[in-house]
Amino acid sequence: MKKIISRPSWDEYFLELSDLVSTRATCLRLKVGAVLVKDKKIISTGYNGAPKKLPDCLEVGCYIVDNHCIRTIHAEVNAVAQAAFHGISTEDTTIYVNWLPCYHCAKVLVNAGINQIVFRRIYRPDPVTKKLLKQAKIKLLHLKNDKKST
Repeated sequence: MKKIISRPSWDEYFLELSDLVSTRATCLRLKVGAVLVKDKKIISTGYNGAPKKLPDCLEVGCYIVDNHCIRTIHAEVNAVAQAAFHGISTEDTTIYVNWLPCYHCAKVLVNAGINQIVFRRIYRPDPVTKKLLKQAKIKLLHLKNDKKST
């Protein structure tokens, strides 16, 4: 008799990887990880932290303006920037993030050609972001069935 092995779906697999990527984040307020995928292959990852060669929040603390840390670059932008740095197209990709992207990140994802966002958690509900993504015809998939969801 064959033993049935439980495997995560591709979406769950890449979301779990976004949680792992988030462990590299240097922001003290929220750890976010992003994984850019095309044809079930990872093309780039990113986590929130300071720009390259600059001190991060772990070293010098957060730089808070209007209740937001502006020292960090968000994980989604870092994933897109990393792909660009290496000359990898982000057109027609899916981004897996452990948190729903903010409005500014959503604009970057639209311009980067991402066609789907799979996420697990929502930091702050933002109907404007969802409206922007709907207008850009970017599919949103909210998978919230894990023990880590808040």
